[in-house]
Amino acid sequence: ILLDKDGKRKHTRPTFSGQQIFALEKTFEQTKYLAGPERARLAYSLGMTESQVKVWFQNRRTKWRKKHAAEMATAKKKQDSETERLKGASENEEEDDDYNKPLDPNSDDEKITQLLKKHKPGSSGLLLHPPEGETSA
Repeated sequence: ILLDKDGKRKHTRPTFSGQQIFALEKTFEQTKYLAGPERARLAYSLGMTESQVKVWFQNRRTKWRKKHAAEMATAKKKQDSETERLKGASENEEEDDDYNKPLDPNSDDEKITQLLKKHKPGSSGLLLHPPEGETSA
């Protein structure tokens, strides 16, 4: 028994063996909550007190909830960024409606020139007219 500076009993943290932790984790995977009889059986089989098992499960649930909340937040951020990316892509598609429509053979050259200027040259890898003196392959 350890005593603090005032002579009162000092609480010591129990250390559990690897076998005990393994059994507790396996049980936690199956059920997040133990009823009284289950807790008593598990405590007896592991050589622990019911109180130790109860507190271990409380602490483990807290750890599990934090991890689960962090995973949910990460998934939400990923989903939000994907939504924003798709939203941006759809806005660009709306701007590109004229570009994506078949060209009217009767349209004027100025309209075609404006559409081509709006889009970066070389982005499609397509050359409409090769520069003077060069031939396209």
